[in-house]
Amino acid sequence: MIDRLECGEWPVHLVEDVHLFGSYARGALSPGDVDVVVQHSTDRRWLDESLHAMINGRDSYTSLKQGLRGRARGMSLQFQERDSLRDEGFELMLLWRKGEPFDLARERLERLPVDPAAGSAPRDHMLPVFEAMAQIPPHPVRIQLWELHQAQRIHVARIDLADAEPADTEAAHHLRRRWTESSPLRRAGASAVAHLEREGVSPDQVELHGRRLSGPDRGVQCFIDLGWRYFRCLSRYLEDGQSWMEVPRPHRTKPLEALLIQPRRPGAVAS
Repeated sequence: MIDRLECGEWPVHLVEDVHLFGSYARGALSPGDVDVVVQHSTDRRWLDESLHAMINGRDSYTSLKQGLRGRARGMSLQFQERDSLRDEGFELMLLWRKGEPFDLARERLERLPVDPAAGSAPRDHMLPVFEAMAQIPPHPVRIQLWELHQAQRIHVARIDLADAEPADTEAAHHLRRRWTESSPLRRAGASAVAHLEREGVSPDQVELHGRRLSGPDRGVQCFIDLGWRYFRCLSRYLEDGQSWMEVPRPHRTKPLEALLIQPRRPGAVAS
């Protein structure tokens, strides 16, 4: 990764600083992976590619991840989370900061301690439902859901989504008009809407990824989010007594799972 940073090609040249944390930084001999947090700036190309990726249901960080690690495995990258990790008490070890010589980064890497007793630290803010997920939610998401759950404000359930199309004709038309047939967002959205239909939720009371589905404005009973795009709005919907269905990882072919987050009050969607 240091070699790739030194080459300075796009988008790697946008990186501002890199820190290590977790078991590898503590000196573990057999870490599960190497935890790295990266801060970066943006440019017009970055913004354009990120927007295009989000519209098409892809990871907006794919280019930067590939630029930093290539085909190497075993590196867990987090972006723009340096300050929040510090606030949570994580000890971060500076590897490199823009403007520093890269040999200094290599020296820091060589000076890492070796501690045979350093094992992997347990994940924090874990709800039991997260353990069964194919991909554990991002750290900021875990914190928010854990705190809401501890305050007894929400109930969280994991759902395996079956491939299905909505029975409601307006909802089906909305999906066809909004996304192409091959879009992972279309597949995830259709499966989530069909699941809610089977649970008795009318599509005209569903908001899908920021847009109403069909019918007159009867109020929102459930918001469906795809890939954590609108997750920052969760609290507002919960405060209004509405439920939230999150499809964390839309994909064209892989199994789909969802989290149904319900306010602990009357009127929530039945899981």
